[in-house]
Amino acid sequence: MIYIDKNESPITPLDNETMTSIITTTPYNLYPDEAYQHFKEAYAQFYQLSPAQLIAANGSDELIQKLMLIMPEGPVLTLNPDFFMYQAYAAQVHRPIEFVKATQNLDFKLNDILQRIDEVQPSFFIMSNPHNPSGKQYDLSFLTAIANKMKDIGGYFVIDEAYLDYGDAYQITMSPHILRMRTLSKAFGIAGLRLGVLISTPETIQLIERIEHPYPLNVLTLNIATYIFEHDKETWQFIAIQRALAQQLRTIFDNYVADVMTVYPSQTNFVLTQGEQAQHLGQYILNKGFQPRFYDETGMEDLVRYSIATVEQLQQLEHIVKEWRAQYDISKTT
Repeated sequence: MIYIDKNESPITPLDNETMTSIITTTPYNLYPDEAYQHFKEAYAQFYQLSPAQLIAANGSDELIQKLMLIMPEGPVLTLNPDFFMYQAYAAQVHRPIEFVKATQNLDFKLNDILQRIDEVQPSFFIMSNPHNPSGKQYDLSFLTAIANKMKDIGGYFVIDEAYLDYGDAYQITMSPHILRMRTLSKAFGIAGLRLGVLISTPETIQLIERIEHPYPLNVLTLNIATYIFEHDKETWQFIAIQRALAQQLRTIFDNYVADVMTVYPSQTNFVLTQGEQAQHLGQYILNKGFQPRFYDETGMEDLVRYSIATVEQLQQLEHIVKEWRAQYDISKTT
């Protein structure tokens, strides 16, 4: 079975020789004080930030948990649907959570969000951008309006940018109430090493650091990630390959089935489909050896999502989709 249901990278950023070199030179008998600082310096240089603007943790999941714990008292507001871990960690720490409901086409209207902020008065508002599961990226004016509204009520705005490296870069003016969350699990291809980053102003990062572990990450993860960001030319080339795989995936669904089901435009490493035929196609693809993501959440039962795979695997997937489409066309004409 080829798994394309978890939005993982199908390829790795480093070859075996490089990995072996990093592993054999990593002092795993020592605490990773210096390794953590070196990583923050390398990441900051890569994105033209200050190390004081960063905090890292075991994946963005842990950062979400920390936010649920450290943000001021009050509810969290998010989109519905959005990344399910927002709800999971809110429940874990007994923080009330409220939602902005999507439209029928899985979109969110700015006025609806602003109205819900007024109604809920959340401690913080968190949303993925590009959005999971639709794949849509909301523009800077959209985000700025939300940031301004949250500032007006004295709350925080957290933008979960897990898929931003597949979308369009933007520069939002940073201030203490704005936080941007990143992960190395997607475009950087190290999901198994568990590394997430939170970016804000130094004063807000100091707030989060109050509940940071003394040694938040293991030294091997840190050294591998530091190598990736210190070799920026190779890393940008790797991201370009990832973006090309995402385009290859989108092209398959746009070319062959977009006229018989909803295929959501995506600026991520996945494609979301919707409708009765989407379910039929998803099951057909599953029977042919590819595992897509099916949803059992209320209101999402007719959605099927597909993540990127290798070039060769995507070529196999294209053949399967073409095969299904040919059978579909025949069934409609007989």
